[in-house]
Amino acid sequence: MITLKKSIETYIRAKDGNRPFLIADAFTADAELTMQVNTSEISFPATVNGAKAISKVLVSEFAERYENVYTFCIGDPPAAGPSFSCDWLVCMSEKGTGLARAGFGRYDWLAAENSGQVRQLRITIEAMTTLPQDTVEPILQWADALPYPWCPRERLGKEVPKITAIDRIRAALA
Repeated sequence: MITLKKSIETYIRAKDGNRPFLIADAFTADAELTMQVNTSEISFPATVNGAKAISKVLVSEFAERYENVYTFCIGDPPAAGPSFSCDWLVCMSEKGTGLARAGFGRYDWLAAENSGQVRQLRITIEAMTTLPQDTVEPILQWADALPYPWCPRERLGKEVPKITAIDRIRAALA
């Protein structure tokens, strides 16, 4: 049996690295994804059912638009148990425009007790900011220096680029 921690790490690796085949390891076949998007800067369906559909939306279609993706779960990894919640931060660039993107929100995970795979995931997107091309390199260098994928909250302030939008995101996650 795998752990919820391992399932979360596998999901992050699948999404950030455009590896749709890994979703079947992280999610049950009948998993449910719900999304609450509190910004007009990005859109996703409100509900997605099944690991294959989740893989399509969160990995394959996502990878068509974005690259250089770094997703961080803020705080310590989950201990034993079937549920876990954490804040998240994402830094990436748009393939079509070369613009930088940074956002944050919350993950609420529920694992199947018999497998440790995710059976329910609720993603809340609180903010997603589009930034100029000249911010891509400093944002991605900052992201690359952070512990991945589990980032202690206090590390978010280290070597942060002097970009107002990133300061606001970091403050919101403090």
